[in-house]
Amino acid sequence: MTEHPLEIFRFCPKCGSQDFEIHNALSRHCSQCGFTFYQNPRASTAAFILNSKDELLVATRGKEPAIGTLDLPGGFVDNDENAEEGMVREIKEETGLIIDPKTVEYQFSIPNVYRYSSMDIHTLDFFFLCRVDENVEVKAADDAANLQWIPLNEVYVERFGLRSIREAVHRFLAQNC
Repeated sequence: MTEHPLEIFRFCPKCGSQDFEIHNALSRHCSQCGFTFYQNPRASTAAFILNSKDELLVATRGKEPAIGTLDLPGGFVDNDENAEEGMVREIKEETGLIIDPKTVEYQFSIPNVYRYSSMDIHTLDFFFLCRVDENVEVKAADDAANLQWIPLNEVYVERFGLRSIREAVHRFLAQNC
């Protein structure tokens, strides 16, 4: 059983008080300074990038968790970005592709728990569809150790290492194959 994210915070991040108690399932409250800390999910994105031959661009994870397994390009949305901007930035960082945010099509979202630095990070993963020409050049960078184009009928869900990505790929294939 994993530890609830609020359990690791023992002191108020604003005043340092030890009177930082569980307020409800999503927050802790400091009785000294009145600060309430909410544990809300972090926004994350992943892209189904299809070329004109209906091949899906997949990455091989270069870092933990699930190093060496398949993944979709994506990552965390930064402060002051909307989900589409975060998706476009992550695609560029991991693949070198430049995608117009106006062409990114929202598909669905999945709540997730992402294990990072020995902590469970609750995320809300937003999935998008991007279409590109078949001759675009991609280059693995950042978290991606390798990139490859796979025909949709040869995409095997069990090769994807992260639970929400597997669930998303399964759902996407069911809708598009």
